[in-house]
Amino acid sequence: MVEPANTVGIPLNHAALLKDELDIVIPTIRNLDFLEMWRPFLQPYHLIIVQDGDPSKTIAVPEGFDYELYNRNDINRILGPKASCISFKDSACRCFGYMVSKKKYIFTIDDDCFVAKDPSGKAVNALEQHIKNLLCPSSPLFFNTLYDPYREGADFVRGYPFSLREGVSTAVSHGLWLNIPDYDAPTQLVKPKERNTRYVDAVMTIPKGTLFPMCGMNLAFDRELIGPAMYFGLMGDGQPIGRYDDMWAGWCVKVICDHLGLGVKTGLPYIYHSKASNPFVNLKKEYKGIFWQEDIIPFFQSAKLSKEAVTVQQCYIELSKMVKEKLSPIDPYFDKLADAMVTWIEAWDELNPVTKA
Repeated sequence: MVEPANTVGIPLNHAALLKDELDIVIPTIRNLDFLEMWRPFLQPYHLIIVQDGDPSKTIAVPEGFDYELYNRNDINRILGPKASCISFKDSACRCFGYMVSKKKYIFTIDDDCFVAKDPSGKAVNALEQHIKNLLCPSSPLFFNTLYDPYREGADFVRGYPFSLREGVSTAVSHGLWLNIPDYDAPTQLVKPKERNTRYVDAVMTIPKGTLFPMCGMNLAFDRELIGPAMYFGLMGDGQPIGRYDDMWAGWCVKVICDHLGLGVKTGLPYIYHSKASNPFVNLKKEYKGIFWQEDIIPFFQSAKLSKEAVTVQQCYIELSKMVKEKLSPIDPYFDKLADAMVTWIEAWDELNPVTKA
């Protein structure tokens, strides 16, 4: 049986890496008591809390944390009519935090994620490992069988081309979970008691041309490199689908990273995922997505961006046009989603104007 770490007595990390260059984004509908466990690792950083659901509800945040909190009223006030692109009653609302941040890096975590223990029993500083992943290159063009060659104690294996050993900039660090795995509803239903107890001490670059199911509960990325593509789509209230928000973002991000020559890493760090969501509720949210993904994934696998698309925004607008053309025949939802993708980019650019030299 795997248990979360006990962080009582761990001193505050005053030498925290990138503390002035990174925001932590947390979507929530409840008091953030879970931050007490994370205090030694996260308190030095600025938090952006995106409150979902009833905006009149007060969210309690433990003392000592530096944060700003946005509810639906704030989103509507800041974005005006473009607020329609931000999901309601779904954790996809977290991407509003990505939009309003002014920092280079983002770490996002769910409020049911606790501090994990490594096999020695030591508490895992997940954010520190994410930062290490982001600050080291990726190797998407040739797979290294010893996993991440840039980690201490590893290197490129025999036969790895020297011309590719410089690697590429890392845009995304995708972490994993102990205890409750990130399963879809059908898998939850047939394996209700399954828990992940395996701690694999590895980080690897996802190869170019390979998609992956991105999970948003333990995720970090370079906002300057890939931020505008981290749109979690239209999910939740009023939409025919849920629980595909992070995966949609992941598919878009990976296609764009491959096109722009950026890397995506997965593996360490682990967090402890504390509670399983209701599989019957999940099935209601997911069931259309389970059918649709059999068309969505081949769509992304075959998506080719033009040579003229040299910025994330240009890539994303091209993808939105492809979504409208290729996926809208499946369901009118995708026509609406394609429009929301454009609105998202417009809103992003308004809040993050590019200063021309």
